[in-house]
Amino acid sequence: MTTLINGEPCDTISVNERGFLYGDGVFRTLRLSGGKVLHWPRHYAKLASDCSALYLACPSESLLQDDLSRLTGDVSDGVVKITVTRGTGPRGYMPPRASTGTRLLSLSEAPRFPEHFADTGVTLHLCRLRLGHQPRLAGIKHLNRLENVLAAMEWDAPAIAEGLLLDEAGYVIEGVRSNIFMVKEGRLSSPDLSRCGVAGVQRERVFAWAKQQGVDCRIRDIPLAELLLADEIFLVNSVHGLWPVKELPGYRCTHHPVAHEIRDWLNHDPD
Repeated sequence: MTTLINGEPCDTISVNERGFLYGDGVFRTLRLSGGKVLHWPRHYAKLASDCSALYLACPSESLLQDDLSRLTGDVSDGVVKITVTRGTGPRGYMPPRASTGTRLLSLSEAPRFPEHFADTGVTLHLCRLRLGHQPRLAGIKHLNRLENVLAAMEWDAPAIAEGLLLDEAGYVIEGVRSNIFMVKEGRLSSPDLSRCGVAGVQRERVFAWAKQQGVDCRIRDIPLAELLLADEIFLVNSVHGLWPVKELPGYRCTHHPVAHEIRDWLNHDPD
């Protein structure tokens, strides 16, 4: 792994770093392919939006692009993570009145997934952990991800690729590391993330596909029982792209025409 902190090669942070102490920050995970960071304008817009929601100073786009150029060099394929925190401060929750913030960029090797995940689909674990409601943080990719950490610890079976998370009311929210969609009678639905969950860039891109194709796509509460009656279910994130779901407790599907159509569009559309 290669890491830059505030633009300089470094792999250590201060013990007074608020991102470490309190999760006081946000992050983005981006795919590097062909020497290019994919969908950069969308990722930067989401980073800026999340920073604004937490009253964090967002680094300028030009500054981050310079960092990315230094970080990736001649590497053509990998995963980039951008973390922005409030920086260092004294003990206690109250942040300092003036803070320069910290920006951390890291480059890792791209994970290798079985090819059949994107074709025939993946198996999901239904997580026991339930996401708590906190509308103030809903949709933001902040550093407080303990719910996801605990959920990811619930299974250790190679056959299971991802976990499905519900909220405290029993509604479908997301995967542990992905956003989720269901297809029913030609219509798309994705969970309402106004109370909890993370709104990802690939979720936005699926909405863009639906708008372009004139497909009805709704954001709404989805009970688990309704999800299990879906014609298709699929997951999206910026590292693995789109995976159809072939199986989860109470559900099985072997035919994914809509998911495959959207996957092909996502793979070829530059936006």
